[in-house]
Amino acid sequence: VAVQQHGHALEYAADELKCDHEIVQIAVQQDGCSLQFAANELKSDRELVRVAVQQDGRALEYAADELMSDREIVLCGVRKCGSTLRKAADELKSDREIVTVAVHQDGNALKDAADELKCDRELVSVAVQQHGRALEYAADELKSDREIVTVAVHQDGNALKDAADELKCDRELVSVAVQQHGHALEYAADELKCDHEIVQIAVQQDG
Repeated sequence: VAVQQHGHALEYAADELKCDHEIVQIAVQQDGCSLQFAANELKSDRELVRVAVQQDGRALEYAADELMSDREIVLCGVRKCGSTLRKAADELKSDREIVTVAVHQDGNALKDAADELKCDRELVSVAVQQHGRALEYAADELKSDREIVTVAVHQDGNALKDAADELKCDRELVSVAVQQHGHALEYAADELKCDHEIVQIAVQQDG
């Protein structure tokens, strides 16, 4: 069977086979995103969708809308691909466990978290450890949090771009940022762009 080797082959199957539960299940076991080619009624099949998102979290994008509110299905999805949080129902974007799992997998999933979780210091710390540039999506008060920003620039010096202005004047923090990525000097306060040692670190890092 072609779909056992390449689940995506479901795209070329006859319509009646895209309605065949057994065929579609074989396909999504091999390639979760082949769910997109299944008949609409099978995109509402909870067990089938669960198999698909366990294989590839991105398959959540192709599930029926009602399953975007299914906590177990969404949790399976974000474990595999944090960015699929964007497809979850709004109430699940406020679910701390789901959002924490998502940002562990992809820090940038913080973008789609509910606003109250963007103020959650522990959760934002997890996000910026995974992807420093996730600082962009944190609440403003956390962009002024020196510890959070330090974690972010350790992971990606360019996270300095989204730090509060007062931290762009922080010599130690800017030094960490340019050691990680010389181009981060662009986001430093003007007085630090004139600092011989800081500039030297930046150009040595980027060459």
